[in-house]
Amino acid sequence: MAFFRSLTALSKLRSRVGQQSNLRNSVRWLQMQSSSDLDLQSHLRELIPEQQDRLKKFKAEHGKVQLGNITVDMVLGGMRGMTGLLWETSLLDPDEGIRFRGLSIPECQKLLPAAKPDGEPLPEGLLWLLLTGKVPNKEQVDALSKELQSRAIVPDYVYKAIDVLPVTSHPMTQFATGVMGLQVQSEFQKAYEKGIHKSKYWEPTYEDSLNLIARVPLVASYVYRRIYKDGHIIPKDDSLDYGGNFSHMLGFDSPQMQELMRLYVTIHSDHEGGNVSAHTGHLVASALSDPYLSFAAALNGLAGPLHGLANQEVLLWIKSVVDECGENITKEQLKDYVWKTLNSGKVVPGFGHGVLRKTDPRYTCQREFALKHLPDDPLFQLVSNLYEVVPPILTELGKVKNPWPNVDAHSGVLLNYFGLTEARYFTVLFGVSRSLGICSQLIWDRALGLPLERPKSVTLKWLEDYCKKAA
Repeated sequence: MAFFRSLTALSKLRSRVGQQSNLRNSVRWLQMQSSSDLDLQSHLRELIPEQQDRLKKFKAEHGKVQLGNITVDMVLGGMRGMTGLLWETSLLDPDEGIRFRGLSIPECQKLLPAAKPDGEPLPEGLLWLLLTGKVPNKEQVDALSKELQSRAIVPDYVYKAIDVLPVTSHPMTQFATGVMGLQVQSEFQKAYEKGIHKSKYWEPTYEDSLNLIARVPLVASYVYRRIYKDGHIIPKDDSLDYGGNFSHMLGFDSPQMQELMRLYVTIHSDHEGGNVSAHTGHLVASALSDPYLSFAAALNGLAGPLHGLANQEVLLWIKSVVDECGENITKEQLKDYVWKTLNSGKVVPGFGHGVLRKTDPRYTCQREFALKHLPDDPLFQLVSNLYEVVPPILTELGKVKNPWPNVDAHSGVLLNYFGLTEARYFTVLFGVSRSLGICSQLIWDRALGLPLERPKSVTLKWLEDYCKKAA
């Protein structure tokens, strides 16, 4: 029952997180509750039976409880507002934003181990949290980092598969191709073909998932160096952590850029289960497709302009503002440019969200990073001005439920400042990050025996007839 005691502790922690001294005490308490065992899989072996029993009991007692009504607007509006998925690793609140296993982003920044004092959280620590619901100690995070390093081996045929594509292919196309190439070594596929019992599905899924998480930075950095650096590849450095090594393989070794990459991977890792990439990964995996097939499908969803490609669009739009109006643009000029964009039938990229109704906390923590490391950067100052200018205009339009900036409104400017200026590549960074959340939930999908996803669809005529009868 250690898992439930930990969840209770986290709930109590949130109620007193405003007081720094109490928070420090909570950190020590949580770490004392963590097992000294450094093996992540052994923690899961302990937790999974508890959660299986919990789910079985809950379904038996409350399986017929209604969670709400489905309206025609929901059916025609992309299923927004429907509650229809179990997603354990994170929960998105319209006002508070994302919580990873109950912890907000500021809490994660304080509680999860960092590479240096007062640094950004290590992505390995978040991965541990997503999988176990527990805050790891530094030794556990270091052990997980070493395990991922040992798994970070990409066969040559994966790179050859990418090389078949024109170098001008979109980075996401090349990245997804590389992930499909990794699928050849799927442990789940091998185990399934040998007749593994369904109660053990989670074990090869775990192996595939950790292998995939470990290997996607190598594939992603290969794509970057192939397209933008004449194919000059930088080998991995096993002395570095996950985020630091990814930054290194891309070609950026400054401590600030490595810190940014740790923050970037952490905050982009998961955003509950209803977004396109997470839902796609879950849907495909529900057919017992292995993690590689599922994650490749998720990447293809992430590549869409209305999802992960938006971070590319933000920086391009900001640069178009500078090109037309100059870096010293006034707020009045900025208002005119925003209206010009809207009146042309386009959207202002980086603002609004399908669930959030306030400023995205992922935007806020990136803004805090910018204030610390690049307060005088002209593009950052432009982003700050947009934060003041755009929401009132979108509110005035009256068509937008959330006029506030989201995560994409800031990430491109940070990357651009440290030298990663190629906006077409940004979604690949998002994809690497999202592997942590999608794969963590996929392991739990298999552990809990979640079924094939198969919602009911209807025709427009069926809806018309139904509504006539209802009237």
